Amino acid sequence: MRAGKLTKSLTIERATTTVDGYGTPAESWATIATVRAQLIQSSTEEFVRNFGASSEIAAVFRIRYRDGIKVADRVTCDGITYDLKEVKELGRRDGLDLRCIAVGAS
Repeated sequence: MRAGKLTKSLTIERATTTVDGYGTPAESWATIATVRAQLIQSSTEEFVRNFGASSEIAAVFRIRYRDGIKVADRVTCDGITYDLKEVKELGRRDGLDLRCIAVGAS
């Protein structure tokens, strides 16, 4: 993996639950890492669903190997937040492909 191809900055976030001053649990997102990434593929797909036409932005990011990334996490790149759908290991811990769908893209 060549450093010159890692042109994007990705923020990896994990859901955390905290208790506010009133004792109510509140879910928030905590940053667990900021890494450099290569945008492998980005596409917009349109679907006709029960509620009408909608679109979905899909992206694949390639990063250096990092242990502990789960599909429950999310990533942010260029102001767009993506839910992880698949985390695929490349080679023998050479890198990871993160397959994502943009949050709220419709």
